Amino acid sequence: MKLNIKAINELIDTEYRSNVSWFADEIGINRSYLTMILNGKQRDDSAKVINNLCLYCKKKNLDYKKYIFLP
Repeated sequence: MKLNIKAINELIDTEYRSNVSWFADEIGINRSYLTMILNGKQRDDSAKVINNLCLYCKKKNLDYKKYIFLP
């Protein structure tokens, strides 16, 4: 599984006024780690990030398949 970086950035832009820190806090991920993932400087297949993003989607009634590429 991998993250759909483009869709996540769009979500951050629309729901968090482009503030990655707010989104990172919301999903329970370290802010700098999430920033590195979104900038392509860190692998985007972290189980913790994917799991937390799925939980976030469930909480917000969002389709997680939009934000995560499944094999």
